[in-house]
Amino acid sequence: MLKKPASDQEKGPPEISDADIVAAMKEISGYLDITPGDFKEVYLLAFRHARERLLRRVTAREIMTREVVRVQVDTPLQEAAELLAQRAISGAPVVDDEGRVVGVISEKDFLRGLAPGSSSFMGVVADCLEEGNCQALALRERKVADLMSSPAITVIEETPVLEIARVFKEKDINRAPVLDSQGRLAGIVSRGDLLGLTACPAGGAP
Repeated sequence: MLKKPASDQEKGPPEISDADIVAAMKEISGYLDITPGDFKEVYLLAFRHARERLLRRVTAREIMTREVVRVQVDTPLQEAAELLAQRAISGAPVVDDEGRVVGVISEKDFLRGLAPGSSSFMGVVADCLEEGNCQALALRERKVADLMSSPAITVIEETPVLEIARVFKEKDINRAPVLDSQGRLAGIVSRGDLLGLTACPAGGAP
């Protein structure tokens, strides 16, 4: 299993192949005069090519968290909120009785349920103060299925890290459930899991 790098200082740059160097040099137009600045440009481009090549090999299975906090579709919202608060997490997959992911419940869903149209905690506070009552009380009798986002954005165990990063950016999400070959929840991968793996050297492109 791939170990997550503790820091940029400990991990060092990835191995750069001749193919990476050639690919980098092809991106530099005009005559190539090997000065320190040119060398740095070649290095950064080669680093990017090497990083992308390696990230195509690393999959969700190798970096995902296997112990996943999850809730059922019929879990009361109060219980789900208490669980997220206790674990200090902002969201969790919602599964059916067979362990298949049917949605995700997150802070955004609770905000939407408390104050439709509001996108911030302070917006909920403002609405509660204006109306003179706490709208959270109305959620006591409701279930996770009433508020969850569905269908969930998921990846499979074989999804490359580079693809996961693209999905996170395009969908503006911070985590995704990982499914096994049977479509059941196998783990979860978060933006934090990707940070060390997708980092560039100083001065490199993001």
